[in-house]
Amino acid sequence: MSRKEVILDGAAWLFSERGFRDASMAELARMTGVAQGTIFYHFKNKEELFLAILENIKEEIIRAFDRHIRDHEFKNGLDMLEGAISFYLHLAGTMEDRFLLLHRHDAYSFARVNPTYREQLEAIYERLLDFFERAIRLGQEDGSIREVAARKAALIIFNMVDGLVRLETYGLYSAGALYNELIDACRRMLQNERSQE
Repeated sequence: MSRKEVILDGAAWLFSERGFRDASMAELARMTGVAQGTIFYHFKNKEELFLAILENIKEEIIRAFDRHIRDHEFKNGLDMLEGAISFYLHLAGTMEDRFLLLHRHDAYSFARVNPTYREQLEAIYERLLDFFERAIRLGQEDGSIREVAARKAALIIFNMVDGLVRLETYGLYSAGALYNELIDACRRMLQNERSQE
C-alpha cells in the first residue's frame, strides 16, 4: 500500500469516527505513521483529503458492485434486484467506516455550500441507484417486474435499504433482522402478477 493509500484509508476511518471537524491532521499523522508534511504533500488541506476519500469510496463501491454483477448469474431482473439489495447490505457490513462516513452529517453540510462536495455525493448515490435501476429495467424486459417508473422505484427501494443500513451503522437496529420483510416488501411493490403464477 502506498503512503497516499495509507493516508486515505486512515483518514476515512478517522473522519468516520471523529467527524470532519474533530479529526486533526496531527492525529492522522500519529495514527498512520506518515509525517504531516507528507500528508500535506499529497493533499493541500483537510477539505481536499475529504473529497479524495469520497472519490475513493465511490470507486470502491462501484468496483465491488461491478464485480458482484459480473460474478453472479441471475434468473431474472427481480432476482438481480434482490441480489443488489443483499449485496448492498453485505457491502455496508464490510465497509463500515466508509458507510459511517457517508452517513455522517459532515458531507451533507459541505454539499449545501460547496458544489464539488455535492457533485461527489450525487455521483456516489447516482451510481448506486444505477445498479438498482438496471435490475428493475431488466425485470421489466423479462416480465418478472411490472411496469413502474424504474428510476423512481429504484430510488424508493434504495432508500429503504440505505435506511436500514443507517440504523445498523449507528447501532440502533440490525438490518439483517428485517431482511426477509424488506425483500417481501420489494416483491409486493414490483413483482409482476403473471410471474407469480
